[in-house]
Amino acid sequence: MYAMHTALLAVLFSAGLATAQGISPDDYIPTDPDQARIGQLLFYDKILSGNKNISCGTCHHHDHAGGDGLSLGIGEGGVGVGPERTAGTGADAIRKRIPRNAPSLWNLGHNEIETLFHDGRLTRSDIYGNGFDSPAEEWLPQGLDNLVAAQALFPMIAQFEMAGNPRENEIAGATHDRIDVAWPIIAKRVRTIPAYGSMFVQAFDHIEEPSDVTIVEIGNALGAFIISEWQSYDSPYDKWLTGTPLPVDAERGRDLFFNSRCASCHAGDLFTDQSFHALGLPAFGPGRTRQWDQISRDVGRMAETNLAEDAYKFRTPSLRNVALTAPYGHNGAYPTLAAMIRHHADPMAQRSAWTVEQADLPHVPWLAAVDFAIRQDATEMARQTAAIDLRPIALTDAEIDDLVAFLNALTGETAHTRPMGRPDTVPSGLPVD
Repeated sequence: MYAMHTALLAVLFSAGLATAQGISPDDYIPTDPDQARIGQLLFYDKILSGNKNISCGTCHHHDHAGGDGLSLGIGEGGVGVGPERTAGTGADAIRKRIPRNAPSLWNLGHNEIETLFHDGRLTRSDIYGNGFDSPAEEWLPQGLDNLVAAQALFPMIAQFEMAGNPRENEIAGATHDRIDVAWPIIAKRVRTIPAYGSMFVQAFDHIEEPSDVTIVEIGNALGAFIISEWQSYDSPYDKWLTGTPLPVDAERGRDLFFNSRCASCHAGDLFTDQSFHALGLPAFGPGRTRQWDQISRDVGRMAETNLAEDAYKFRTPSLRNVALTAPYGHNGAYPTLAAMIRHHADPMAQRSAWTVEQADLPHVPWLAAVDFAIRQDATEMARQTAAIDLRPIALTDAEIDDLVAFLNALTGETAHTRPMGRPDTVPSGLPVD
């Protein structure tokens, strides 16, 4: 049986129907354990937010596989974690939903990762002399170790994610002066906490005094934690690659996956081509609008490239541990894998059949008028529909069930047992979500 399996694998790979070779610990960016420990604490420490009321971990929580379980998140001003998070009250209440679904953190430190964010607005590049092409352009500081470290800096200065509103705190105010002005304020907050100061001196060779700590070391510590904490390469599929059979339904799903168009975009070890595609997901929410947009739309990749052919395209997500990270799509439009697969099979029909009840949005009465307003704009809906670049394919209910079984076989056996986990306390003394 093993010989037959090995022969089948060879045929599949030679035919181009399967491209993954498997992942090992050597495939990740190396990290320093002491730096990762600092990053773990900072990840859950609300000291990084403008009003000291939200952390990275609030929206990327261990209890929710590195996400928040919502279609569109509740950011700065909200209360609670995951689907139970509420929008806050009084002056602290949120003013806007987070416009996109909280992305998964799994395997972001893999050496093959080239771009981050749903629209790919962060990539490795020498264009600005700091190693990255990012929203901060030349104002992103030099010395960040990798993409993950760079990515970690941006939620801190996003108004509705962590920074807060102008005039509420010094970080929010500084961010509105220029994108990089708030980072030194955040760094001072951190390094003047004695426990953090001494940990940075111990973990970073070039830091001799706490006063030497900058946002670069904070980003590198967060990056070290995220890279080391969210690795996954021990799924039933990984065992299949070495000869262990999948369950019967998952095997049928695997065969269908690699013999259909699924694997053309969800390719390689990480099951992503890291490219951008227009799926025509049902539109709702505030949209990630540009300054000249007068409607609550999200044009996706086009906002970064200014190319019309990139309109409404979003980055292909990795499928590893995808069964743990519902809801699905850049805006969390679909609550189940089966629903998302049906959309891939017939985007036009599923887009038309979609109902607002499928969106997992915490109740926020004062935002109700905005939540689904874009769906009333016939011209914008027509633009989004015209941009869809998926052709319909026929899938039976049984085939969809088999594909779901295969996607479940991409869940790591230790996905719920992370090396470090959520800390009970953090050096700032602020509560941990």
